[in-house]
Formats: sequence, structure tokens, C-alpha cells
Amino acid sequence: MSDQEDGEEGLTEEQEEEQEEEVPALRDSEQEGVKKEGQEGEEEEEEEEVKPEEEEVVECPLSVEMVAEGLSLLCKVGNGLGHAYTRLDVKERGVTELSALAPFIHVRFLDVSQNQLRDLSPLTSLTHLLWIKADGNQLTGFKGQPLGELPYLQWLSLASNKIRGLEGLGGAVLEYLNLTGNLIQQVSGLDYGCLSNLVCLELRGNQLESTEGLHLPNLRRLYLAQNLIKRLEGLAHLEKLTTLHLRDNQLESLQGFSAGMRALQYLNLRGNLVFSLAEVRALVPLFGSLRALVLSENPLSESEDYRLSVLGILPHLERLDKDPVSREEREEAEQREKEIVEAENTELDTET
Repeated sequence: MSDQEDGEEGLTEEQEEEQEEEVPALRDSEQEGVKKEGQEGEEEEEEEEVKPEEEEVVECPLSVEMVAEGLSLLCKVGNGLGHAYTRLDVKERGVTELSALAPFIHVRFLDVSQNQLRDLSPLTSLTHLLWIKADGNQLTGFKGQPLGELPYLQWLSLASNKIRGLEGLGGAVLEYLNLTGNLIQQVSGLDYGCLSNLVCLELRGNQLESTEGLHLPNLRRLYLAQNLIKRLEGLAHLEKLTTLHLRDNQLESLQGFSAGMRALQYLNLRGNLVFSLAEVRALVPLFGSLRALVLSENPLSESEDYRLSVLGILPHLERLDKDPVSREEREEAEQREKEIVEAENTELDTET
């Protein structure tokens, strides 16, 4: 399963930072249809804008010949006396329909990425599936799809489709789910009852404005970079979360973190809109667990004595941005924070 981006538990903070890759930019063919602001203004006034036609999809059902070419990984099946191929790769073949898969019930690993699929219901008969990669297709949702009926499915990647909603998504033993680069505007339908074993969720590059709806108490790693998130809501349910990526969103306030997030060790807030040091105090409930914090590319990170100020509030941090916290730096920050508190107390005494 080398395609799984998250891999194993215990990644270093440096590896976590490297994993936070950007969602791929528009392909050249897509960019051609996007006009630069101000260009051809006069032409738009004189004649109607001609909208580019959607590329017509030529029907191309999966054939037995394609399946035969893509099968590999011969394994024992059944009582151990029989053998069958258990991996199928059918990538970039323009496939629009999968009915031909029905007889291949022993397939466990399936890659149908970069095709033209709108429906995965033919997978119902493949009850031994452990791993599905269907990135870069035309899937729009989960209603009527059989994914929740596959009893052994543990790993599912549906990145770069056209998925808008999550209703109907389930998987009793699903551990990894990648929905990067879709059109999801809000999280609904992701609950503990349907996804009780989910430990890693990728929702990067969607259109989320809030974190509300993530009722997944067993989740360990959550990737929400490159959305439109302005509000942190519903995070108290993430009791076992160790890694949270919120890079490149629109957060000004950090209110919403909960003391119930007692396992959170790594928090990436790079490239948001945090101006005020007061917002860092919203992270104090994470005091017992948080070890690495990334705040670079926020307005706050440009302020004077930024590192000392943050470490004064969160002295337990072992790493701030890309740099480890030294003992000398920690001691200086603690002394500085102590002087600030004393000055504030003196000012209060004078006022009274």
C-alpha cells in the first residue's frame, strides 16, 4: 500500500510538514478557459461570451481484455488450495463503466484512477476488497454506492473527483479516507456509527468554511489544508486526534480548541490570517499534549519577539514552526512572560 500518503504512525514533525503538499494546480487545458481579469473587456461588451463546451465523454466500458492486462499479485484464496490474482490496475484507460469486474471476486487491491467513472456500484460483488484508489474520476457522491457494504475495505482514495456531499458514506473497518480536491462545502454524514475505525481523513483542497460535523472520536490524523475555513467548531469530538493540518485557510480566530483534545501533538496553522497574540491563548487548553506548532506565514509571525511571545504562552512546545525550541529560548520566554504578568498586576494594583 505504498500509495497511502500518511503511512505509519510516529511521523516526525518535519515529515508531517513535507506531507502538507498543495493540491495540484489547474491543468493547462483548464487554465485556457480562465480569463485574466480585465482582459478582453471590450470584446465581452460587444459580443456574448462563448462558454467552452464540456468535453464529450466517449462511453468505454471496462473489457475483459483490460482486466487481463491489469491483473497481478497471485495469492492463495479460499481454503488455501486455490490461487487467484488479487491486484487489478486499470489506470488512465478512459473507462466509464465497471460491470466486467463482477466475476473477479478475489480482487483485493483495485486502482481505477484517472478514468471517467461516475458509478462504483459494480464493485458490490468484490467483497474481498481491502484497498480502492479511484482518484481523478467523475464521482459526485456516495448515495447508491456500495462502499459501506464492502466488509473488509480499509483504504479508500477518491481524490480529485466532483464529490459535493458525504451522505451515504460508510465503512465498518475503513481506516484511511482521502477526499482531497473535491467540491465539499460542509462536513455532514461523517459520524462514528458509520466510520468507527477511521483513523486518517484527508479533506484538503475542498470548499469547507467550518470544521463542524467531524464526529469521529477514533480519528488520529486530519488534513484540512487549502479550504476556506473561517471557524473552528465541533473539535471537542476529536479526542484521539494527534495531528491536525489547517494550513492555508482563512482563520483569524483560534477559538474552538478544546481541552478534550488531549492527544493533539502537532498543529499546523501556517498561512492563515492570525494577527493577534491573544489568539494563541486559545491553544492553552492543549497545554498537556501539544508539542509542535506551525504559525509561519500568519501576520502574527511578522511581529517583534514573535517566538518569545508565543513560547511565553505555550512554554511546553518542543518545536515552533520549523525550528526546535532551545532551553535558552524557553528560559528567556518564561522570564519575559513573568515580567509581563508582573507589570500587568502592578498596573491593576495602581488602578485600584
